[in-house]
Amino acid sequence: MLKLENRSILRKKNSLGIMFIYLSLLVLVVIINYPFFWMLSTSLKARSEVFKIPPTLIPRNWVWSNYSEAWALADWSTYFVNTAIVAVIPTVGQMFFGALAAYAFTRPFKGSKVLFLMFLGTMMIPSQATLVPNYVILKNLKWINTYAGLTVPFISSAFAVFMLRQFFLSVPRDYEDAATIDGCGPFHFLFRILLPLSRSALVTVGLFAFMDRWNDFIWALIMTTKDSMRTVQVGMAVFQSESGTEWTYMMAAATFVSLPVIILFLFVQRQFIEGVMMSGVKG
Repeated sequence: MLKLENRSILRKKNSLGIMFIYLSLLVLVVIINYPFFWMLSTSLKARSEVFKIPPTLIPRNWVWSNYSEAWALADWSTYFVNTAIVAVIPTVGQMFFGALAAYAFTRPFKGSKVLFLMFLGTMMIPSQATLVPNYVILKNLKWINTYAGLTVPFISSAFAVFMLRQFFLSVPRDYEDAATIDGCGPFHFLFRILLPLSRSALVTVGLFAFMDRWNDFIWALIMTTKDSMRTVQVGMAVFQSESGTEWTYMMAAATFVSLPVIILFLFVQRQFIEGVMMSGVKG
C-alpha cells in the first residue's frame, strides 16, 4: 500500500511539474512573439487607433487597405526579386561548397585538424572588420550594383562547413566501406549516399544562409546605389524615410517583408530541429 501511495504521489508531482513547464513555455512564447503580434496588429489598424491610450492589440476596425497602399508606395516587386536572387544563390552555394569542404575535413590528412581550426577562426572575425577591404576589392572588380557583388562573397561559409562536418561525423564509417567495396568512389558516395542521409543538416545550413542573406542590410546598402538593385531591407529603410511616421504602412511593409522567411521556417522546422540536434552528436 505504501508503494502504491508513493507512486501516486510521484505521478502527481510529475504531472504538476510537466504542467508548470508547459505553462512557463507558453508564457515565453507569448512574450517572444508579442512584437510580431504588435506589428501585425498595427498593420491592420487605422491611423487614429495606433497611438490610442490604452493601446489595443486587436484592431477595432480591420484596415486591409494598408497593405495595398504600402505596396504601391515603393517598387516592392523589384526589391523582392532582387532579394530572392541574393538569398537563393548564396544558400545553394553554401550547401554545395560546404558539403565538399565538410566531407574533406571528415577524412584525415596531414594538418587537417590545424587547418580546420584556422578555418573556424574566421568565424571569430566580425564582418565589420572586413567590410572596407571587401568593398575596395569588389569596387576594383566593378561589381557595384551587380548580383555578383551581392552574392559571390557569401557563396561559401565556415559555419556551413562546421555544421555539415559535425553531421557527417555522426554517419557510421561502415557506410563508406560498404560503398567502396561495391565500387563507389568518393564523389559518388558523397552525392548519392551521404548527402541524402544529411538532409536535415543541409536544410539547417540552407535555412541559416537564406535568413542571413534575406535579412542583410549593411552589405546590400553599400553595394547598391541604384533603386533597381535594392533588396527588401534597403527598401524598408528608404520606405521608412519616404513614408515618415506612417506606422500603419511601415508595419504592413514589415509584415510582407518578413512573411517569406516565416513561411520557409514553417515548412522546414522539423528538419531544422533534427539537424541542430544531430550536428553535435560527434565531433
